[in-house]
Amino acid sequence: MSFDIFAPADPSLAPGEARCPGPSVQDLLAKDRAAPPPTLRGESYEFLGDADLPFERYTSQAFHDAEVERLWSRTWQWACREEHVPHPGDYYVYDIDRYSVLVVRGNDARIRAFVNSCPHRGMQFFDAGTQGSGKQFLRCPFHGMSWELDGSLRDIPCRWDFPHVEDESFGLQELPCDVWGGFVFINLDENCAPLKEYLGVLPEHFATAPLENRFVRMHTQKVVHGNWKMVMEGFLEAYHVLATHPMRLHMSSWANTQYDLFGPNVSRFLQTLTSGNPVHPRQISERELYGELGRDPNELAEGDTARNAHCDKLREELSAQYGADLSAVSNSILLDSIEYHLFPNACFFPGVTIPLIYRFRPLGVDRTIHDILQLQPVPDNGERPPAAEVVTLDIDTSYTTAKGFGPLDVVLDQDSDNFKRQCAGMKASLKQGQTLANYQEVRIRHFHNTLDSYLE
Repeated sequence: MSFDIFAPADPSLAPGEARCPGPSVQDLLAKDRAAPPPTLRGESYEFLGDADLPFERYTSQAFHDAEVERLWSRTWQWACREEHVPHPGDYYVYDIDRYSVLVVRGNDARIRAFVNSCPHRGMQFFDAGTQGSGKQFLRCPFHGMSWELDGSLRDIPCRWDFPHVEDESFGLQELPCDVWGGFVFINLDENCAPLKEYLGVLPEHFATAPLENRFVRMHTQKVVHGNWKMVMEGFLEAYHVLATHPMRLHMSSWANTQYDLFGPNVSRFLQTLTSGNPVHPRQISERELYGELGRDPNELAEGDTARNAHCDKLREELSAQYGADLSAVSNSILLDSIEYHLFPNACFFPGVTIPLIYRFRPLGVDRTIHDILQLQPVPDNGERPPAAEVVTLDIDTSYTTAKGFGPLDVVLDQDSDNFKRQCAGMKASLKQGQTLANYQEVRIRHFHNTLDSYLE
């Protein structure tokens, strides 16, 4: 049975109560043979209003400047992975607009973060976006002053000419730094709340899919058209799938995607894949669906679902491929598109076959640096491969040139094409703002509500 996604809204429903006809995500998860964790079995939505969002939030230099001063200087952001600085003396430079942060692992194995600026005359210790290893201490390349890996002053050439400098007060400016899920987080606000408090539900929700037990198998960094918020918001909803990604629409229940809000900093979407699509005009059988998944339709047992049978085989296949036991992984974590957004600019997927991590950083008002990491389970033998080197793609280079995305490369190119047109359209529009769906685009409104709490 199929359902009409073009049917008019039910006027008897209160704003935000309408849902796509057909089975919900929770209905579909209830049929899984390998049940999802309890954190995927709840819903957390609220109606946040329906006023337009002004386009000037994406096109205005003044708005961008306010974000630099009031947002990026006060929020937790992941700078790198722990495996980027595995040994004492390893460093990694994280840049966000005019700010630059130096992440260093000390001789005591502790990871610290410092402002990437020499206290003498402001020289950067290392260039933007670089990383390195084997440092015994941190030395300014301008005049040779040096600091220990813990940030304390080590030496000043011609020390006799600085009688006014006290060693204790001339260390590097240390910033709050903490680790979650194998990611190193930094905050430019020395008086910030602890990272654990900022993360909200994330530690609980990722307890069954710990990201610290994975390694970076691929990392791309691409400049794309559009304001960083506009680009990021393209990944916060599945509403665009119908027009932008029409391939295999019958495979996933895109219009029935579940959207959840968890406090000011975290939101989620949950889209079931390999479950069929009740709103697609052509309904397919479980055997046909099983064949679409690359299996032999004749092997599907009578009464079984393609999703359950596919998951049973895929667990065995990926366990052998990765050298990691995935027998306890649920169908949903194994297959589904599950994305958590952490304010302001990061998206984390707990999935195994969709192992993505996104980061969005502004490059001026209408350009964005989009980082994509793919994480793979660490083998059971404990041998963690080194983090993959960054593959840099310029603004006009296709994701298909970066080998390793599989069919996702075409999807990412389609998104990038959207951003270029949307950026131009926002500037050309005589309408002053964008009109959002109450449910499917609620994560965008949720994000802007939290953004306003910083800018105000």
